[in-house]
Amino acid sequence: MSSKRRNKKKKNSVLSAVVVIILAAVYLVWGKEDAEPTRSGLIPVELIKTIDGDTIKIKYEGKEQNVRYLLIDTPETSHPRLGKQPFGEKAKERNQELLNSGKLEIEFDIGEKYDKYNRLLAYIYIDGESVQEKLLEEGLARVAYVYPPNTRHLDAYEKAQERAKKAGIGIWTLEDYATDRGFDSDTYSITDKNTETNSKADAEESFKNCTELRKKYPNGVKKGHPAYSERMDGDKDGYACE
Repeated sequence: MSSKRRNKKKKNSVLSAVVVIILAAVYLVWGKEDAEPTRSGLIPVELIKTIDGDTIKIKYEGKEQNVRYLLIDTPETSHPRLGKQPFGEKAKERNQELLNSGKLEIEFDIGEKYDKYNRLLAYIYIDGESVQEKLLEEGLARVAYVYPPNTRHLDAYEKAQERAKKAGIGIWTLEDYATDRGFDSDTYSITDKNTETNSKADAEESFKNCTELRKKYPNGVKKGHPAYSERMDGDKDGYACE
């Protein structure tokens, strides 16, 4: 065999080996059907302060800025008009607990980046896990303020909310408390502004008997209502003083 033919054969062998290596690398990166895509678009930030259940202050682009969580709403803790609402403190405490448990990152959607109060609008993550979804799943938030095109995670959030509803936990223990308009502060209010709240006892109302209760609720109240008491549910049907 001539040297020219041997060299050509050697080059073909090297080329074939290179092609095999490249194909193997491509398979490892894209070929596995169960490979999880890498999440992109998350921006590491520094937490400055937890304001309430759906608002925080962070350091972003060298300055401190407030961030309003996209697509969710939690009860108020110190609203100038609404005051303190049931589960407001619980939502704030849980939000702070989550934020202090790992690496904080934010994600923007494709729509407006700021609201009318000049707050950043973002999705919040701790170690890659959605804080919004967690609050919804634990019954401490409702899906709200849905303004397209900022709806990237709406489906997942609605599913998390539905799980909490079915479980009857958090805000969903209070009948008709969470509405499309917000949280019903007229029916479920906290009169003692100095009382820290963290459960449905936040909105507890106490009546001596059914006569007193019916003065405020003529048709009685269902189990889950803050005025409900088992001692006034004589037939144990889940409805007091009907």
